[in-house]
Amino acid sequence: MIAAIAVVFALALLVVGGIALVNAVSGSPDKQGPSTAAPPSGQSTPSSPGTSPSQKTPAANVPLLIEVTGQATKVVIRVPDTGTVVRSGVLNPGDTLQFDEKTLDVVANNGGSLQVTIYGKVQPPQPAGQRATWYVRPKS
Repeated sequence: MIAAIAVVFALALLVVGGIALVNAVSGSPDKQGPSTAAPPSGQSTPSSPGTSPSQKTPAANVPLLIEVTGQATKVVIRVPDTGTVVRSGVLNPGDTLQFDEKTLDVVANNGGSLQVTIYGKVQPPQPAGQRATWYVRPKS
C-alpha cells in the first residue's frame, strides 16, 4: 500500500516537473508575470524625435516599466523578499514590459540597452555593455 502511494507521488512529481519544463522552454508567461505595455494614448514612444521627458513618463503609479532601446540583453527581475523570479530571459529591441509588483530587483547584462522607469521617473542611463541593477521599492 505504501509502495503504491510512493509510486503515485513520484509520477505526480514527474508530471508537474514536465509541465514546468515545457512552460519554461516555450516561454509561456506566468499568470502573475509582466504584461506588455504600450505608451499611454496621446504620448509618444521614446524613439520618436522631438519628445520631451514629460511626454515619455508613464503614470506615476506604475512601479516598473522597461523599454529595450538598444541591443538584446538578458534581464532577470525578481521579488527580493521571496526570491521569486518574475522574469528571466533575453529582451529584444523594441520590447516594453510593465510590472505591478511594488518591490523588485532588476539586473541586466547590458544596462545601456534599457530605459528603466520607476514610478514614472526615468532612471539615469547606464553604460553600454556593462551589467546594471535597479531597485524598485514601495512608493513612500
